[in-house]
Amino acid sequence: MREFFMHSYSLIASAKINLYLEIIRARPDGYHDLVMVLQSIDLADQIDLHSRSDDSICLHCNHPEVPQDHNNLAYKAAALMAAKFPDAFAKYGGVDITIHKRIPVGAGLAGGSTNAAAVLIGLDLMWNLKLSDKQLQYLGSLLGSDVPFCIVGGTMLATGRGEYLTPLPVLDSFYVVLGKYRSLSVSTAWAYQTFRHLYFGSHVSDSLTIENLRQPVCSADMVSAINHQNQQQIGQLIYNDLERVVLPEYRKVQRLKEEFQRLGCPAMMSGSGPTVFALTNSQAKAQQVLESVKTAIADPDLELWVSRFTPSSIRVASFHK
Repeated sequence: MREFFMHSYSLIASAKINLYLEIIRARPDGYHDLVMVLQSIDLADQIDLHSRSDDSICLHCNHPEVPQDHNNLAYKAAALMAAKFPDAFAKYGGVDITIHKRIPVGAGLAGGSTNAAAVLIGLDLMWNLKLSDKQLQYLGSLLGSDVPFCIVGGTMLATGRGEYLTPLPVLDSFYVVLGKYRSLSVSTAWAYQTFRHLYFGSHVSDSLTIENLRQPVCSADMVSAINHQNQQQIGQLIYNDLERVVLPEYRKVQRLKEEFQRLGCPAMMSGSGPTVFALTNSQAKAQQVLESVKTAIADPDLELWVSRFTPSSIRVASFHK
């Protein structure tokens, strides 16, 4: 008969933004090789994990649009851990997962991925597995391209599909204003497939032609600016290839970006959108920008947040054993 271990952990799971996203090539497997600079921000969900006396994985969330079954990435993370570590699962039993959602849903901010990362880390702690970051990142890569980054967070150069990570110097002096229309979502698959069709389609016969279709960009300059902590240059070098297909299709996202820029802020869409962010160097400036945008775009569907860069993604808020 199993001895019941009553463990619980509460973890804070940060969102992420892309400071840089360049699509290098389309891969035969349907994915794309990317070069990205990823950054954690302190807009975060809270994930509560509680041991169960049976073998069930049960998920609860306060947001009506978040699936509360096996379709949720956090659920998949728990199921993966149970499959990979059957002895620990047999010893410690199932888990109740409660997601307190603060990161907007379908926003291009890796909300689902960071929830999954929190479950992987939380179960590693609850089951006393003592996995390394590399081991956790490998497990995360089986769930999604953003999950490995969300295991560690901070400021990272990401290549491949996003799973190959190189730490960069921590950026902790930026505040960011984020804007998203509540009812607006953009399909990540649509954005990448549309980009593939336009820039890597069958009518493109060689790599030279592809390069001629695309404006010159260079991640090395962004990495250098981060290494030198050059805020002004970082703001000038933010870049996102997916804006080419998303902004012409979603004019409200384009208008939001233009409004941030009109206020003098470097601004860009994060990931496949539709969230747009603006960089500032103080909380006071960020709040001022937020209020100005709220006045200029008087749309009750537009949600705005002030956040700050943070050096990590997942942290333990509390635990009980």
